[in-house]
Amino acid sequence: MLKPKDRIILLSDCQSFYASVEKAAHPEYKDKPVAVGDPARMNGIVLAACPIAKSHGVTTASRVGEALTKCRDLVVIRPRMSIYIQVSLLISEIYQGYTDLVEAFSIDEQFLDVTGSLRAFGGDLEEMIHSIQQHVLLSTGVWTRVGIGPSKILAKMANNFAKKKTGGTFRLDYDNLETELWPLPVHEMFMVAGRMTKNFYRMGITTIGDIARMELGELKRRMRTTMGKQSDIQAEYYWQTARGIDPSPVVTGIRQQMKSVGHGKALRWNLYTRLPEIEVVLLELVIEVCQRARKYRYMGSVVSVAVVETDGNTSNSYSRQATLPEPSSLTHEVAAAAYRLFVDHWSGLPISRLAISISQLTEDSVMQLTLFDDRIRVLGRERAIDQIKARYGSQALIRASSLLESGVALERAQQIGGHYK
Repeated sequence: MLKPKDRIILLSDCQSFYASVEKAAHPEYKDKPVAVGDPARMNGIVLAACPIAKSHGVTTASRVGEALTKCRDLVVIRPRMSIYIQVSLLISEIYQGYTDLVEAFSIDEQFLDVTGSLRAFGGDLEEMIHSIQQHVLLSTGVWTRVGIGPSKILAKMANNFAKKKTGGTFRLDYDNLETELWPLPVHEMFMVAGRMTKNFYRMGITTIGDIARMELGELKRRMRTTMGKQSDIQAEYYWQTARGIDPSPVVTGIRQQMKSVGHGKALRWNLYTRLPEIEVVLLELVIEVCQRARKYRYMGSVVSVAVVETDGNTSNSYSRQATLPEPSSLTHEVAAAAYRLFVDHWSGLPISRLAISISQLTEDSVMQLTLFDDRIRVLGRERAIDQIKARYGSQALIRASSLLESGVALERAQQIGGHYK
């Protein structure tokens, strides 16, 4: 197989990240099973579980009540997202001491291109990785597993092997793809979930090697037959992934232009059965969307509303969108469009999730004026409110409607990414 110019890329992953941070903060729990979740909500999910908890059958995304049934000694700690973000940033700084090419993949996973900096360790990759692991462990109490490869995609898939190794490292190269990666079932390939696995099975594809050994034209033909004419790009992506082909560089400090701005909220469906309650949350979400859009100096031309309805037994989801007369990040304009979309398509069933977004973004340096609204003045007022919230917190100014029982703005102010700070 042809090899690209040799690169040495690492994917460093933090083991049971949230749980590891909490165990480091609570030495008394060193030998106890620990999970991160909301102990006050038995129906809430487990965000992370330490290896001891996992050995008792506690898994990520299981219910807290279910986890406590499996492991009666389980210590459940409420998440502290601001702390996890701080630790993640500290780990990034540690990585940057080994290479200036560090790219965050998630809060607990980061790519490092050490091709150029390996010389500082005399070319000894094993010594360099051991030094990184010990540096992170001693600084944060978090153990890291490292996948190594000549491309980002191979480093990512090598990390899955590293998680099963005592030393926490594994190298996946073009020389051992056929023996290590290709025999694996197709669902273990990166970006292959349940639905795609079923599609592959219908094509007679059961292992990663089945894709890698197949001619690209034949894979495209099978995917068109199973998934339709628009599947050629997917076919090429999976074919390249199976062969470890990924020329994308490790990129740091570059923000790609945003394509949309959105916020969503899972709701207790039995509390959101009438329009007045739902309207409160809808407005709160619009306020957050518009505030974030203004932060990055964007306006949106298209407003989208995504809804999940339920009768308590079955759920139905749908998304609808509408084009605004003019691009906007003004709360009252986006809220009016979102309200009309919701009312026009809501069946009347209780709501278990609601999300608002704006897309087709343009910069807000130029704003279309209208005869009946002073849009410039409104924008100035909303930016002043944004500044107050940025300085004193999002609770500093809230709508009176958010003080109603159906309001979630105060709860969201205590959270990051839907979890408590």
